[in-house]
Amino acid sequence: MRKSRPKKRIILPDPRFNDVLVTKFVNNLMLQGKKTLAFDIFYEAIDIVSEKTGEDGLEVWKKGLTNVTPAVEVRSRRIGGATFQIPSEIRPSRKSSIGMKNLIGFSRKRHEKSMGQKLAAEIMAAYKEEGSAFKKKEDTHRMAEANKAFSHFRF
Repeated sequence: MRKSRPKKRIILPDPRFNDVLVTKFVNNLMLQGKKTLAFDIFYEAIDIVSEKTGEDGLEVWKKGLTNVTPAVEVRSRRIGGATFQIPSEIRPSRKSSIGMKNLIGFSRKRHEKSMGQKLAAEIMAAYKEEGSAFKKKEDTHRMAEANKAFSHFRF
């Protein structure tokens, strides 16, 4: 490699919960640089979750996020004219990133009124181990399990 690895950017904790993971989630939620709006949406969703479940909204969100975070993924590798789906472990930073993106992406596709309500509904579904984001994780794990025979091609 000619270039050195880029430096990791320092992410500041959010103002309400003082948590870096929340800021990372909000950065993924943000569209067109509107971070204040993204924070408002997230806090609204957490308030709705804590109101409906009667538990701490942040803890429910963290549990839901771990429920939709995959441990393995499949990567395509072309070997001798055939393309194989090779299961491989995911590094921790990418794991959390995939989990967040799945949670946000599937909450955007829901049919509630506001984004805060959509996100809250998806968080509660993930907490109960159901919903689209959890199904995506299960499908990924199932795919990796089915292609376990090709794991010796790992790169």
